[in-house]
Amino acid sequence: QVRLVESGGGLVQAGGSLRLSCAASGINFNFYNIGWYRQAPGKQRELVARITSCGSTNYSDSVKGRFTISTDNAKNTVYLQMNSLKPEDTAVYYCNAVNTLSRFPFWGQGTQVTVSS
Repeated sequence: QVRLVESGGGLVQAGGSLRLSCAASGINFNFYNIGWYRQAPGKQRELVARITSCGSTNYSDSVKGRFTISTDNAKNTVYLQMNSLKPEDTAVYYCNAVNTLSRFPFWGQGTQVTVSS
């Protein structure tokens, strides 16, 4: 059974930092692309950062240079280090895992990030 559990969200002032964690069970990172998405009120869910099974990364233009995605395969955990946070980063952040063969996606329950100005 696949399970993704996000943590690390909270309230932070603009310019601050947070590190989100996504603890995964039931999957092997060698066969999954892992992404962080976010959804702000009234907006569509958008991709923030992704790391492929081969270790390559990509970021949305809005977070490039501020956010970093990484994995700890020993802990089966994916991280999103968020620096220089802005009020527009406020959203619920979701962890996503997609099997590279079946393309079947799995989602976590989300963690709220609120950046105050």
